[in-house]
Amino acid sequence: MFLSFDPVPYLVLVIFLVAIATSAIKILREYERGVVFRLGRLLRAKGPGLIILIPVIDRMVKVSLRTVAMDVAPQDVITRDNVSVKVNAVVYFRVMDPERAIVEVEDYLYATSQLAQTTLRSVLG
Repeated sequence: MFLSFDPVPYLVLVIFLVAIATSAIKILREYERGVVFRLGRLLRAKGPGLIILIPVIDRMVKVSLRTVAMDVAPQDVITRDNVSVKVNAVVYFRVMDPERAIVEVEDYLYATSQLAQTTLRSVLG
């Protein structure tokens, strides 16, 4: 009896394995860290360099460690002698602990912006 070789199932298997391998490998730059969650639980911050994740089980959130310059919304202030003044501000900050930035604050960029606006109002008031 003659056996025929059908390459299609093997080709599909190879394509599937290559797709899983490419989704498992991540590369982080020098100024980035990846906060890895395994099944929703914090594993640790990794990086920079080559990061290997378990597909479907691990999730990674990238965090930049570079200094961010954020513009604070202009604030209108009335001085003691009833003169209206508009004050602008700029906030410079950087993430020191990527795990805390991701886990303890929902959106650390928005939270920093709101804190800067509140502080500016407090100082001007």
